[in-house]
This record gives sequence, structure tokens and C-alpha cells, in this order.
Amino acid sequence: MLTNRQISIFKAIVDEFTRTAEPVGSKRLMDLLEFTCSSATIRNEMAALEDVGLLEKTHTSSGRIPSSKGYRFYVEHLMEKQLDEGVKNSLQEVFKERHYSMDEIVKKSCDILSQMTSLTSVVLGPESKYQTLQHIQLFPLTERSAVAVFITDHGHTENKTFHFNTEVSIDDIKTCCNLLNDKLSGTPINEVVERMQEIEPLLASHVARHEVLFEAFVSAFMKFATEHVYCSGKTNMLYQPEFADIEKLKELMKMLEDSSLFRQIANHEGNMAIEIGGENELIHMNDVAVVSSKFKVNDNEEGELMIVGPTRMQYSRVVALMEYMSKVLEDLYRQEEV
Repeated sequence: MLTNRQISIFKAIVDEFTRTAEPVGSKRLMDLLEFTCSSATIRNEMAALEDVGLLEKTHTSSGRIPSSKGYRFYVEHLMEKQLDEGVKNSLQEVFKERHYSMDEIVKKSCDILSQMTSLTSVVLGPESKYQTLQHIQLFPLTERSAVAVFITDHGHTENKTFHFNTEVSIDDIKTCCNLLNDKLSGTPINEVVERMQEIEPLLASHVARHEVLFEAFVSAFMKFATEHVYCSGKTNMLYQPEFADIEKLKELMKMLEDSSLFRQIANHEGNMAIEIGGENELIHMNDVAVVSSKFKVNDNEEGELMIVGPTRMQYSRVVALMEYMSKVLEDLYRQEEV
């Protein structure tokens, strides 16, 4: 059980380290605390906080920094969410004009989060396993390329450009498209590739260059089923002191390139997550923290916002911003259904 003085000292260290990225010493705390306390007393309290695992001592300074356990304690018990009305009004203004598609809104949300936090943001769109293929339209561009438009039962559309390694006739493209519509309509998106394997003999008997078209469609559907992960602000990590170490930065960039990893994080595979009230959670992995917030798309589907950054981040502002952004997205999806 921490005393009020220990809590005040701990909170001051978290706030100051979050702001400066520099270990906090007893002399600095004497200026930050709202009560008078000797340097020796503060050092004793810092040692006690270190003993319970909330603080760590660095090798390069006599100051202390919060530990992962300390950040979790701060987020669970001490954090005060902060988001001023000006920010809320700015976000509302961005989406006021309804000329954006829902896909564009999701991507724009991702960009806004990264800009306002100076961190990396990720948005996971609804998983395709809840959607079924409704219709395919194919538009030839040249004899070696075409654009396909996939439409789901939820009205979601996806455009994919095909580049064939050999010439394909317009008749073959039309025949292939008609067969796929006939055999695949109503199939869950994540089962389309498997279903295509079953109908490949049928394509072979009706389409001259079936193998070229088959390969192109399989590739497009695999992307369609897995690509609903948008990432923005990766370069923001270059300016974080924690990733000045090139090896750490390489590991982080590798993580940000792996879209499947974010699905695993969302499902808490191999990670400990703590709830930050409601639909918000915090996950720590090595020197990286991921704050996530879910948003409902409809009764059956939900997406997820994530902020990825160093464990030293302004949790109070990040969490408040994500909570508000989630509500904005839910309202926009609700309007889309009306």
C-alpha cells in the first residue's frame, strides 16, 4: 500500500519522464512537488518505490524512470484522461463533410491519430470472416491488365488491379467473371480462396487462359481477406529517443510491417493486456507499448484503433484521444446504416 507522498512522487516522476525522456532525480522533484520535502526523504521514497517494482534506476544517472509495472499502475490507478474541447471540435469538423467513404474515414482517422500523438497509429478494419462476397465486376484495361471490383453483403467495395504475365482476351475475362459470380456469390470472404480451388476444373473447361486468371484472382482475394490493416506515422518512431539504437529501431520497423501481428495483438496472443476501462487496453512488449480501443461497426463487427510507441508515452492524452475517436467512428458507421 503506497502512502499519499509516495503516490505524489511516483506520479511526478511519470509525468516528468514522459515529457522529457530524462531520468528524474531528487533535486528535480523538489521543484516539481507541491509540498516541501528534503532531498534525502525523496531519495528514500524513490528507493521504496523501486523496491516494489514501480521505478527503475538507469546506469547513466542517479535518477529514476518508471518500470513497465509502474506504467501499468499509473494507467490503472492514477491516469486522468485529458482532451480539450478544441481537439474534439477539430475532429468533428474533419468528418462533417460526408464526401468520404467509410474506408477513407478509417484511413483518415489513422492519419489524424499519428499526427496528434506524434506516434504510430494502426487501424484494424472489420475482419472479413463476417462478410460474404456479393458480386464481382471486372473491367479490362489492356490485354495484360484489368481492374476487379469486389462487393460484399455489407456494401464494402475493394478495387484490385490485375497484371497478367501474358495476354488474356476480353471474352476469357468476361467468362471467368460470370463463372465466379455464379459459383462464389454468398461465400464468406475468408473461404473464397478455398472455394476457388474447388471450381478450378470448371474454369479450365470454359476459359482458355484459365491458369493466368485463376492465379490473379486467388492473389487478389487473399489480399482482400487480410489487408484491412492501415498504418500511419511509422517515421514518427525515428524521433523517439528510445529508438536511437538502430537495432531496436529495426525490430520495431519489422513489427510495423507485419500486419498479421496486429491481429494477434488484438486477440492478445502471447501478450498480457490490461483494461483501461470500457473497450480500451494497454499491452507492453519489450520497449514498445500498444494502447488499443475497439469501435463497433455494427451488431456483429468491430474494428480497433491502436497507438504504438515507446512505453514512455502520454497515456492520459493518448487514451482520451482514442476513446473519442472510437466514438466518432461508431457514430459515422451508425449514420452509414441509416
